[in-house]
Amino acid sequence: MKLTEKQKRFADEYINSGNATQAAIKAGYSKKTAQVIGAENLLKPMVKSYIDERMRTIENSRIMTAKEAVEFLTSVVRGDVKETVVIGTPMGAEEVEKEPDVKTRISAAKEILKRYPDNDKVMEQQLRKLTAEADIAEKKVELLNGGNGDITINIEPFKEDI
Repeated sequence: MKLTEKQKRFADEYINSGNATQAAIKAGYSKKTAQVIGAENLLKPMVKSYIDERMRTIENSRIMTAKEAVEFLTSVVRGDVKETVVIGTPMGAEEVEKEPDVKTRISAAKEILKRYPDNDKVMEQQLRKLTAEADIAEKKVELLNGGNGDITINIEPFKEDI
């Protein structure tokens, strides 16, 4: 058994809105019966199957794969990705492109390492050292800008200690 054209329109509208009543109305069903028809259509195996198949197609084309995610994070760590920031100048505001800062790169590196549970312990320690150096550099800038000099130390335990 095939879907009618109206059922197909209903299913497509339902995918767009997530609202069965509105999808039924947009598909051409009567406003008086739209709520009932919408609910009934969602129970029909052929309509449900069509919706499920369309959702899989949409997922496959729109959702990032794990490989794409790791590739993106790697490009952040390497500084290949640029971001646009607004800076103040004597002439007003100006948009410039810059590489990710150290903290952003560290965060991306941590995300990559999470995906490899047997990662190298030396790499983990290097990451901790980079994080500490970034915190120290941030405090130095704060002091140079008239900050109070208070220092907060965040010590993360080794994974074995948790």
